[in-house]
Amino acid sequence: MKKTVTLTALALLMIAVTQCRADFILVPVEKTIDGGLAEFIKRSIDEAERDHREGIIFHIDTPGGRIDSAVYIKDSILRAEIPTIAFVDKNAISAGALISIACDSLYMSIGSSIGAATAVDLQGKKASEKVISYFRAQMRATAEARGRRPDIAEAMVDEELEIEGITKKGMLVTLTYNEALRLGISDGTVGTVGEILALLGRPGAKIVEFHPNWAENVVRFLTNPIVSSLLMSIGFLGLLIEIKTPGWGIGGIIAVIALALFFGSHYIVKLAGIGELLIFAAGLILLIIELFFLPGFGIAGISGIALIILSLVLSLVGSFPAPHDFTHAGYTVGMSFAITVLLGFLIARMLPRTSFYNRLTLPDVERSKEGYTSVSTYFDLVGAHGVALNNLRPVGKAEINGRRLDVVTEGGFIEKDTPIVVTEVSGSRIVVREINKL
Repeated sequence: MKKTVTLTALALLMIAVTQCRADFILVPVEKTIDGGLAEFIKRSIDEAERDHREGIIFHIDTPGGRIDSAVYIKDSILRAEIPTIAFVDKNAISAGALISIACDSLYMSIGSSIGAATAVDLQGKKASEKVISYFRAQMRATAEARGRRPDIAEAMVDEELEIEGITKKGMLVTLTYNEALRLGISDGTVGTVGEILALLGRPGAKIVEFHPNWAENVVRFLTNPIVSSLLMSIGFLGLLIEIKTPGWGIGGIIAVIALALFFGSHYIVKLAGIGELLIFAAGLILLIIELFFLPGFGIAGISGIALIILSLVLSLVGSFPAPHDFTHAGYTVGMSFAITVLLGFLIARMLPRTSFYNRLTLPDVERSKEGYTSVSTYFDLVGAHGVALNNLRPVGKAEINGRRLDVVTEGGFIEKDTPIVVTEVSGSRIVVREINKL
């Protein structure tokens, strides 16, 4: 008797565990589709498969978003090992249409619509034919994979396609819930998620709603164009402060933190990769070499700045960027430079007036007439002759009285091996000009 009770209890426990695990998860697909949302959906699918959920219901209401993020979400849905259900509540426009069609089942609420999936730029103009062709192929292949009409899916992207009885040339396909049901795009019209469960033969099934975690919300915040611009500006400003001050200080720490947040968040959402990080590192190294080891400012410095800008732009576009993505990235990088210039100007004007600045610097001026002298003085070199050891542009090296010294011209360019004369000494600053130049 005791054995029978034990076996019965174990059986009931197994049934309870089975019933607890055999449920659905509800994943919101709302607002703009971006890299952060794509990573959230991928995590939701992975966790649902790991927990042996019965299916995933995507609650969709979106005006669209990034093409590369939508394709990433579509691929994750097609590879899912459990049933996927799309519930279009209000709108599945543009990239939202691709995600909806990718699901095993597609249900729409009364008054909802799906379609208008052509790619556009920031001004709302149609994207290039290359981008349109790519997205059209994605829509067609996805519809074919789910047994839906591929011609209708293509016509949602390209208004040049004509389908008799459905659309005329020059018009994109956007279907109401009734039209989608009649044409086989939708599998049914429902009002709630509960009605979907009833149609699936699982009324009363347990539903667990997923939401982005704090880390995913932070990543989406950091990849926002305005926030990205601020991070770049802070990074640039920190590097500028560090270059202008000796040793390693607060400027370098701020720059490292800001740029780490920028590249880290963009790396997580697949916008930045190892290539972008290497390009940025190469640009930074060239810039440091130019500033600390080479006289003047030439090819190395210009190349370094160009590589840094390129790495930032590439980190703001996706794996299949549209022309407007590069334009958007250019605006963001340009905005960051403008903010950097503004902040630098304000700091230069306002910081010296603060008590904090006085604590960082000596308030008194150590004048030579008061007995203060620098470690090295060159006043005896005024009028001395020498020769330029490299091109002075206007800064460079010269040999004067048998000594190799850093010099600066009066403003002009002096070629290597040109005879020079010292005209002025101010502290450690040695000013020279050509001997034969009046």
